[in-house]
Amino acid sequence: MADDESFEVTLVTPYGPRVIAARASEHLWDEAKRAGVNLPAICHQGRCLTCAGQLLAPGEFDPSDAVSYFPQDREAGYILLCTAKPRSSLRIRTHVQTEMRQYRLKCGLPAPYA
Repeated sequence: MADDESFEVTLVTPYGPRVIAARASEHLWDEAKRAGVNLPAICHQGRCLTCAGQLLAPGEFDPSDAVSYFPQDREAGYILLCTAKPRSSLRIRTHVQTEMRQYRLKCGLPAPYA
């Protein structure tokens, strides 16, 4: 995959959906910001869960830059937008940090700020 390859990403925000082009070499949060979409984030390390999103359709992404991301997160469709890079077109519901924290607590996983 070329670093300059781009994917269509639909961000379903509380303010309505926004479609952006996201490069494979960049984090989704950064690409959203570049496109004028403001998303929540605190740590930009994939630790605090403030940037959490949830996939609304099947899609591929690279979560390897996250400090704290678990197989259970992926199985439940959660994605940390500040550290994930797209590997396909994606449809993501944003602003789900509270839900992801509750899910993590239920699974016995770290859930900062819960």
